[in-house]
Amino acid sequence: MRVLNRYSEPIFLALRVMAGLMFAVHGADKFGLLGGEPKTGVPLMLAAAVIELVGGLMIALGLFGDFAAFIASGEMAVAYFMVHGGKDVLNPVVNKGELAVLYCFVFLYIASRGSGPYSVDAALRGTRAKAR
Repeated sequence: MRVLNRYSEPIFLALRVMAGLMFAVHGADKFGLLGGEPKTGVPLMLAAAVIELVGGLMIALGLFGDFAAFIASGEMAVAYFMVHGGKDVLNPVVNKGELAVLYCFVFLYIASRGSGPYSVDAALRGTRAKAR
């Protein structure tokens, strides 16, 4: 809707913050910080927990957000094929991989776009100039 065009930057901010925070929650859960059992006994799960918790917070804050989002996107692609893809690689509904696919492509978009004008990255540059 064209009426929303003038709000594209605040809407992107909301997308970036919410996707980053929800991703960080997944990492916190793997560390057992939300009341469950830690799932970091396997080195690959520990790496995933760190990427999700730290990377999710970096994405939410917009601190090196393009780099963090690129790493997170890659992690979600790996997660899809390693964890979900074995059941039915072409059907994320059957293999329960919808969230991994969605995170993968949302983070890929953030990586390609950057953190935007409402971010720590923009503050460090000393700008809040309009995005492209």
